[in-house]
Amino acid sequence: MSFNTFGHLFRVTTWGESHGPGLGATVDGCPPGVPLTESDVQVWLDKRKPGQNKYTTQRREADEVEILSGVFEGVTTGTPIQLAIRNTDQRSKDYGDIAEKFRPGHADITYWQKYGIRDYRGGGRSSARETAARVAAGGVARAALAQLVPAASITGYMVQMGPHQIDRTRVDFNQIDQNPFWTPDAIAAEEWAAILDSLRKSGNSVGAIIEVTASGFPAGLGAPVYGKLDTDLAAAMMSINAVKGVEIGEGMAAASLTGTDNADEISMGPNGPQYNSNHAGGILGGISTGQDIVVRFAVKPTSSILNPRKTITKSGEASEIITKGRHDPCVGIRAVPVAEAMAACVLLDHLLLDRGQTGGVRGPIG
Repeated sequence: MSFNTFGHLFRVTTWGESHGPGLGATVDGCPPGVPLTESDVQVWLDKRKPGQNKYTTQRREADEVEILSGVFEGVTTGTPIQLAIRNTDQRSKDYGDIAEKFRPGHADITYWQKYGIRDYRGGGRSSARETAARVAAGGVARAALAQLVPAASITGYMVQMGPHQIDRTRVDFNQIDQNPFWTPDAIAAEEWAAILDSLRKSGNSVGAIIEVTASGFPAGLGAPVYGKLDTDLAAAMMSINAVKGVEIGEGMAAASLTGTDNADEISMGPNGPQYNSNHAGGILGGISTGQDIVVRFAVKPTSSILNPRKTITKSGEASEIITKGRHDPCVGIRAVPVAEAMAACVLLDHLLLDRGQTGGVRGPIG
């Protein structure tokens, strides 16, 4: 199976399966001299790990990361960084019933059609458990970003659960870490809790929309045509399990605007160009403007549900299936730290690409 690597200069290869001995990532291209310890990575894995509240899967994994290479005396050496995470709470017996059946909405049938073999224990390589490796790699990227752009920040949060959206007038980023939904709207969090509790008890699930804002990054990241920053951000988000749509800035809503409404007017400020709005999501022509970079994506409802669904077996016979095991009633909740990690990897990659191509030189204005 190929295509387990992403990135250009900062390259990440993830490995492992949901119910194997472990999983992890090999990170190549991290600059040398970056302070890095296991605790620098663990803090982000703790944000993602399962079983933290009743709204996520009750699988209990410590997700403790081990750095096997690429770090010496507390700093990166510039050589490949190997990150390993042991699986400790597999319950493979929960998946015995689906060895011969395909779960609707899952990759079971497509993996079988393509490869002629699949690990049915939790989905194997297609499981969202793989994202733990991405979050670990994102921890390395964040450590490097802290050295290269100390003022930069990357913040993910949920803006919609099912049809229920946040109220943008109530947004308070300080609320994100104060509720199980990683949402900046405290009132929405209370309303969502009751809705998701009902869905969870009925064995059903719901989708979500996640937004990531990256602030403090310089203008000039990305390149025209095939090296666009938004291209790589969209691909990174689309690669996350269960994601079915990605947009930058105004996104799909831009289609309903006029050119007058959509154009972000520019003026000269004391520190350079400034914009009166950010419909473009901080990216023009594939290159960052210096504004907040805003990417948003839709996550479908978790396909593993207790309500019976019609399906077929590998021999083509009609059947019915109930997916047992421990699953997220809204997988969008744990997609938030994954999205932050993917954004960190992409933005570091483009910082390194820009440094290699232009050395940070910029066209003068003013």
